[in-house]
Amino acid sequence: MKIAKELKFQFLKTMVTIRCFEEKAKELYLAGKIRGTVHLSTGMEAVATGACSSLNPDDYMNSTHRGHGHCIAKGVGLREIMAEIMGRATGVCQGRGGTMHMFDVAHGVMGTIGIVGGGIPIATGLGLGIQQLGLGRVALCFLGDGASNEGAFHEAVNLGAVWRLPVVYVLENNLVGDTTPLREVVLIDDLADRAKSYGIPGVIADGNDVLDVYAKVSAAVRRARSGDGPTLIECKTYRWEGHQIGDPCVYRTKEEVEQWKKKCPIKRLKTHLMREKLLTEKRYEAIVAASQAEVDQAAAFAMDSPEPDPQTVLDYVY
Repeated sequence: MKIAKELKFQFLKTMVTIRCFEEKAKELYLAGKIRGTVHLSTGMEAVATGACSSLNPDDYMNSTHRGHGHCIAKGVGLREIMAEIMGRATGVCQGRGGTMHMFDVAHGVMGTIGIVGGGIPIATGLGLGIQQLGLGRVALCFLGDGASNEGAFHEAVNLGAVWRLPVVYVLENNLVGDTTPLREVVLIDDLADRAKSYGIPGVIADGNDVLDVYAKVSAAVRRARSGDGPTLIECKTYRWEGHQIGDPCVYRTKEEVEQWKKKCPIKRLKTHLMREKLLTEKRYEAIVAASQAEVDQAAAFAMDSPEPDPQTVLDYVY
């Protein structure tokens, strides 16, 4: 699949922005500015970027507890995301959703959902709504390897297949569910093989190669939009951080983490662009500086924003 150089640069910008955002979120959390917990997607930027770039602005997407990058890639504002995870009134959900429950219907984000596997039936329902209303849209669902063992996964994907719904299930296989290595709970090498049970395509993508993710998700989106039904895409990737900030990661070795860091998706695209003589080190540094400045401004905006007024506690309740 031929990808325009302008789009490749957008991929780089988006991935760098996600990386900067996650690093800033970690900094703010450790400084006591974010309450609760935070699940970071550092190292997994290519999946969010490649998958969401395959969608139209009015297509739907839902996500997981590890959803900052997905929201950024789908176009949600950095200020609104940062303010939301800090519980401020200027957040995308007025500070009521937090890091794990962000919605932005204007950008087609139908929720980052904290329940493991909880978003899969919702995405299938979105696909049914699209089909029934003749909207011509697609619903893309992010899920983790742990979610693929939930009953909701099997029920929802099977139903999506039977009804040929316009859904793309993007499985981020980062090799560990919470703190349990995948090898301890699954005996197959490729989770994409499960698609055979439902009669739909199962595709494997290199989750650290944004170009591969984009090409394969784009093909699945075209299939879904044309009425041929869902695709299950397994993106093999790795999260550099623990399940949440503070996780001691006793279930993996430092050597394993370092090996995966060598496969950094940002460095991979940077190397590709430099090999094609489309990028210089100076321009790359400018992209990083611009992204960092945007993230810093978002953090300052969130810090300066008010917390929700207790008198409005019942607002937005359906």
